[in-house]
Amino acid sequence: MRRFTFCAGHRLVGHEGKCRNLHGHNYTLEVYLTGQEQDEIGRILDFKQLKLAVNGWIDANWDHTFILWERDDNGLAAIRSSEPHRIYELNNNPTAENMAVHFLEDICPQILEGTGATAYKIRLWESEETCAEVALESH
Repeated sequence: MRRFTFCAGHRLVGHEGKCRNLHGHNYTLEVYLTGQEQDEIGRILDFKQLKLAVNGWIDANWDHTFILWERDDNGLAAIRSSEPHRIYELNNNPTAENMAVHFLEDICPQILEGTGATAYKIRLWESEETCAEVALESH
């Protein structure tokens, strides 16, 4: 497992409380790996390789970005009205749960391709008190 941190904004369409407003979090992402084989040193994947792959993706896509639902026309328009801006459009409401599922199922297979490692669990912390955890069915 390796831990990563990033800052991002979002809002939850349809939320009953404050989270329906644009706001931000200091996220912590935990990526748990497994693999079929260890290399001659005894590693599934060197931590530095994991760091480069995950940080590269986070820096390019989520860090200091508004993560918004692709159907949130009002929120997207509001952020696009500001220059400069960064938006990552998610195919679901950007709850911690949906973001964790997206990272595990869509992003990890891409960034870990060819390494022999597989992400089997993601834990995404929105704050020190709240997180979402998702895992592949086989684990």
